[in-house]
Parts: sequence; C-alpha cells; structure tokens
Amino acid sequence: MTINSQTFEKVVPRLSRRNFLLAIAGAGVTTALTTYGYNALFDIGSETRPETEQLVPFLGLHQAGILTPTPASALMVAFDTTANNKNELIQTFKVLTERIKFLMAGGTPPIIDPKFPPHDSGILGTKVYPDNLTITAAVGNSIFSDRYGLSQLRPKHLSEMPSFPNDELNPELCHGDLMLQFCANHAETNLHALRDIIKNLASSLVVRWKIEGFQQPNTLKGKNRTSTRNMLGFKDGTANLDTTDSKLMERNVWVKANTDEPSWATGGTYQVVRIVRNRVEFWDRTPLQEQEQIIGRKKDTGAPLGMQHEHDIPEYDRDPKGKKIRLDAHIRLANPRDSEQSLILRRGFNYSRGVDKAGQLDMGLLFACFQQDLEKGFATVQKRLNGEPLEEYIRPIGGGYFFVLPGVTNAGNYLGQTLLEA
Repeated sequence: MTINSQTFEKVVPRLSRRNFLLAIAGAGVTTALTTYGYNALFDIGSETRPETEQLVPFLGLHQAGILTPTPASALMVAFDTTANNKNELIQTFKVLTERIKFLMAGGTPPIIDPKFPPHDSGILGTKVYPDNLTITAAVGNSIFSDRYGLSQLRPKHLSEMPSFPNDELNPELCHGDLMLQFCANHAETNLHALRDIIKNLASSLVVRWKIEGFQQPNTLKGKNRTSTRNMLGFKDGTANLDTTDSKLMERNVWVKANTDEPSWATGGTYQVVRIVRNRVEFWDRTPLQEQEQIIGRKKDTGAPLGMQHEHDIPEYDRDPKGKKIRLDAHIRLANPRDSEQSLILRRGFNYSRGVDKAGQLDMGLLFACFQQDLEKGFATVQKRLNGEPLEEYIRPIGGGYFFVLPGVTNAGNYLGQTLLEA
C-alpha cells in the first residue's frame, strides 16, 4: 500500500499528525515514510506545532537521524554488549527496537504498584513527548568478532578507527560495540531516552562513553536560513550535502544492493564520530586575519575569502596559487570541489565538558558524518587535512567508526535483523 493524494486528503482532516503516523505505521505503510518522504510530507506548517509534539517516524528504509533536519541537542553514547551469545544479542536488539519506537513516538508510561520501581524515570513528567527525537543505532567493528559468529558479515570498510597524526585519542572515549546517536529539540529528551534504554537493557548493554552536543537555535527559514557556528566562531556546515537531493544521497550516503558489501547492509551507511577538542584560549588570541586565512572564510559572513556570500562556491581553478584562499586553508583541503568521490554528509554539534587539570576549557566539535564508502569518504578527507594549519588549534580526543544498521520497514521487525538473521 502507498499513500496517494486522495488517501492523504481523507486521512489528515480526521487525524492529528502524530496519530496519522501511528495509524499508517500500524497498517504497514512504510513507502512514504522513508527518510526522503518525511520532510516533503510533513514539513508544511511544522513551525506552528509545539516543539515537544514534533514527531519523526521510526519506520522506513533508512533509520531516522541521518537525513532528518538537525535539532538543537545531541547525545552520542557508545555501549559494550555483555550478551553471552547470538540469541541473547538478538533479544537485546529486539528490546532496543521496542524502546526506540516508544521513545520516538511518545506516550504515557503505565502506572504500577508503587512498591515496585516505576517504568519511567519521570524526568519529563507523567507523559513522554516525542520532541523531534531520533535514536540512530550503529554497530562497531568489535561486534563482528567470533563471539557472536558475525566475523564473515563485517561491512567491507569497517575497522577500528585509527589514530591520525594530530590525534591524542583517549581510550576511554573511543570505539564500542554499539553507538546510539540521540537527537532532539531538548537535552532532557535525550537524557530521558538514554536512561530508559539503560534501565531496560541493563543485563546486556554497558555504557562505554558518552558526550552531549548542542548547536545554537536557528529560527530563520527558507533562503534566509543561516549556518550555525562552531566553538571557533565560524559558520559550520555551509558546504554540506543537500539532504533533499535523493540521487545525491543514493550516490554518497546509502549502501546499495548488488555491491561488494554484504547483502544485509543494504540501506545502511558508515558513520564516523569524532570528538575534536578546540584550543579556544589559543585561538582567541590569534589575529582575525590569520583565523580567516586558516579557515578560508570570513568570520562574520561565512563567505569564502574574496567573495560576498556564505554560499558562494569557491572557484579554485581561478586561484591556482592560493592568493585568495590559501592552498592549505581548511575549506580548500576538506572539499577541493574537483570530484564527488570524497563527499560526506556532516552532522556536527558543539560540546563543552568543563575544564581540564590545567584550567583549560574542554570544548570543541562533536563531529559525525555518514558515507557510502568509508575509505572514499572520511578517510580520504582526513588524509588531505593531515598537516593543515588548523591542527595547531584542534586536537581529536575520541570517537570511532560504526556502521548504521538499515531501517525497519515493518512493525514486526527489529533493528539489526538482516545482520543477525543473515
């Protein structure tokens, strides 16, 4: 069954947006609720709905939280699994799927005898609101060990994230069997969801590390929309891929069928998470002109040097010696604009974790990106960036490589089913 204009006109007047989503999900209608269809179907008038009522559908060919518009708050949590065997791992993912479905949809937790622990932490009150929550599940290289018999099903490019030349990786902030990316309008929603999952999967999942992210609210719409700023004060993500371009996403983000990837991986994508600390005290003492030359953009407008507007496209072929934008400027190395082979979909947030023992601020970029091919994507970009002048002001301290599981298209299925039942 698919949704056509007549079906939509008949259903919408009788149902709220949330109830409509739940109704068609229960009927098995998923074609229109792929990540591509979501924005086109429900974006109209979304700004008039209360933020806490905004809902992202769970069912779809791909998981939510990748092409979904980025909200204000994020939480990255890596887990290790203590499941003793594959059957226990399957049960873990079944329970995880049910919790994610409930948390993304919202609802009222059941009331039980007060002599027992409550079903819900209560930090959101007596009712759980969807709040634009997405929870995106990805598996790490370590889960494909012999302990679960999955070694022959490892995605082609998945490995443990290496340490690059400028990295100072903290082992306590790296890798993991499972990565859950929480994104929502409010930080409390992410924390509530995390506590729910920990409570319901305490016997098989242990938190390895977590970090919270945020970005400045952005209320501008349409052509006036502006990029958010990172902790260096520059606009971030200006040249990111257009998530509404389905052909571009197919070429660069989603793993396709009939490739050299295992068949279960179709519809998934490679995820890179990087915790990049910024040496903000040092940066704040650096002359503005030098900052702009290092980045390759004006700090106030975000425009490429020598140009007028943030979204102007640099013409590097007309600047072969780097007189306007240095040859080693960050934007020129990250995206030389000469090929699609290394295009990645970024999803970045800022983070702030207090101070270190030397009294220096621990803040920076919580970076995530998605790509169809890890080697052609992030790995290629990182090789170009190795040795760039910006390295003097940044220090990656954690993260990992993960593979985002394909989406769940039917209400009776669970995340990871194509892998665990392959």
